[in-house]
Amino acid sequence: MANSDPSQQQPDKLQTAAQRKQEFQQEKSVVNRIVYWILGIIVILILTLGVLGYNFVNESLQPFDRKDQQEIEVRIPIGSSNGQIAAKLQEHKIIRNATVFNYYVKSHNYTDFQAGYYTFKPSMTLTQIIARLQKGGSSEPTGSVVHTVLVKEGVTIDQIGDVVAKRTSYSKKQFLQLMKNSKFLKEMQQQYPKLLDSTMAVKDIRYHLEGYLFPATYSYYPGMSLKQLVKQMLNKSNQELTPFLDEIKDKHLTVQQTLTLASLVEREGVTNTDRRKIAGVFFNRIDKEMPLQSDISVMYALNKHKRSLTNKDTSVKSPYNLYKNKGYGPGPFNSPSLASIQAVLNPAERDRGYLYFVANLKTGKVYYSTSYSQHLDTNSQLDQ
Repeated sequence: MANSDPSQQQPDKLQTAAQRKQEFQQEKSVVNRIVYWILGIIVILILTLGVLGYNFVNESLQPFDRKDQQEIEVRIPIGSSNGQIAAKLQEHKIIRNATVFNYYVKSHNYTDFQAGYYTFKPSMTLTQIIARLQKGGSSEPTGSVVHTVLVKEGVTIDQIGDVVAKRTSYSKKQFLQLMKNSKFLKEMQQQYPKLLDSTMAVKDIRYHLEGYLFPATYSYYPGMSLKQLVKQMLNKSNQELTPFLDEIKDKHLTVQQTLTLASLVEREGVTNTDRRKIAGVFFNRIDKEMPLQSDISVMYALNKHKRSLTNKDTSVKSPYNLYKNKGYGPGPFNSPSLASIQAVLNPAERDRGYLYFVANLKTGKVYYSTSYSQHLDTNSQLDQ
């Protein structure tokens, strides 16, 4: 066997080492280029985010709308933090961003913001807004009335929602959501316990405040919250019903029961005389454990108005259907007038034992009966 030549092995080893060194340099160059690219991308991202962040903050510090001179009233409650004030200003579209506003206030050590009612414009600068907050607001609303919200006698919460959507900046959906807001309802119960305790104790109810938004005309101010508007209505109910609370208790009724019957009387009767007599009919039926059998209750259960009801309608499964269910039902079917409430508290001719009534749709005259057969005879005569 022949041995390899040592003189030839040395150049081979040198050549291999040179190739490895060249490959290493090439790999190192590629790695360096990749690192430079990554670093470059990171720097660009940082610069881009910085520019975007600066532009965002700078934009957020600008007036909400330099051209908008509309006055918007905002209520700052006592004890509000800077963050809560900022959130309220953003909600009313006075500032662009609550977080940036709050940071700006903290970084400049602005303090002593006062509670009260303020009038702001979307065109105001942050400096102007802050100066006004430090000066203090008024104890009462100062803005001019832009609209009035009319709650008519006998309307439902659903119908009131239509009026609110038409006459304010709030939608019907927002209004109905507030009517279901348990936190708000509990706050109102704490504020008006004698008024609302009986309705809040009822389960399986559509709206706890049905019947409690008193028929009247209410003022709507710029910047007024939806809660403030509803509180006006509840406060009106409290004012009107407070003089009758002892009488309601003496008659062994709850406010809920009183308003429930009043809401039926409101839609069933036209004159005060008929309202009192109809209230008497309802009490007589309750005493005899008879269903009230009011069409008003069925239409509320169906959530629609109908000129005439079918047997299928009167059989609808609902706690509000007083054709099927005895007693008062869950609660009111609409917002009754004071006259209907007084009619319930002063029913007429109960001693005559009326259990049925029917109205002549042409003349409006109401006929009363003591028996079902008499009631059928009256209906037959009116149909002729």
